[in-house]
Amino acid sequence: MKTLLVLFLTVASSMATDWLPLWPNEAPGAVPLAKGTEQIGEGGRISHVEQPQYALYPAPEGKRSGQGVVIFPGGGYTILAAQHEGEDYAKWLNERGITAIVVKYRVSGNEKSSYGFPVPFLDARRAIRTMRANAEAWGVEKDQIGVMGSSAGGHLASLCATRFADTFEEEGNDEIDKHDCRPDFAVLIYPVISMDQVGHQGSRLRLIGKQPSAEMVDKMSTDRQVSAKTPPCFLLSTSDDGVDCRNSLMFATACREHKVPFALHLFEKGGHGYGLNGKGDLAAWPSLLEAWLTKRP
Repeated sequence: MKTLLVLFLTVASSMATDWLPLWPNEAPGAVPLAKGTEQIGEGGRISHVEQPQYALYPAPEGKRSGQGVVIFPGGGYTILAAQHEGEDYAKWLNERGITAIVVKYRVSGNEKSSYGFPVPFLDARRAIRTMRANAEAWGVEKDQIGVMGSSAGGHLASLCATRFADTFEEEGNDEIDKHDCRPDFAVLIYPVISMDQVGHQGSRLRLIGKQPSAEMVDKMSTDRQVSAKTPPCFLLSTSDDGVDCRNSLMFATACREHKVPFALHLFEKGGHGYGLNGKGDLAAWPSLLEAWLTKRP
């Protein structure tokens, strides 16, 4: 019992942060889960999100580059790996003068929840607009706001980078929603991209259900949604990733076809879900991202 209590306190302490609501009232698009449903597990993994929120990590004054990054943790649209694919990224970005927000978008492993598409996408778009609306106060330039996502969070980030022109009746109800939701760059870390054969079936199930239409599969396979207006992208994967590296290759190929600037880094080994903690050759990937971000206008 004492060991379990220590573990709980360690997890709670490591994830202690001020979460702020993304929406002024009840979040649109879905019936919220009952209060008390949301849980934080080992490693800061959040499940059954009740209310979409964000945590602000401002870069130190005097060191700010003007860039801002909106971070979407991964977790198969079932949980959020909010520590190593969220908070850890934010602190790393802060050290480089980049302000970040970590987004607690709506996910749940409960099949009866109504958190399928477009619910996570609504939260993601709102988060980008929130950073743009607060750009001056947070020391961020409005035209230097990017997205960063890992695994299913990478899919969500790729949706933001490709389907920003979509419209939803749930949006447009306040001043924040008047801001542009197109990101200025996208960082896709071992991303889910396809909703077809090479995609991650768990992410597909949670986002678009057991029997999605061919139209929905096409719409959610973001390699098919790349256009000349897609912003510059950084992609990272490994050849032994459980989320097939062809997801990244397909997205990069689409970027090439549409003349979208991109950097693709494919390592031999590393698996999945390593965050900043890649081993061997893969340990170099954060420095590659740092160099890429420095080159952004």
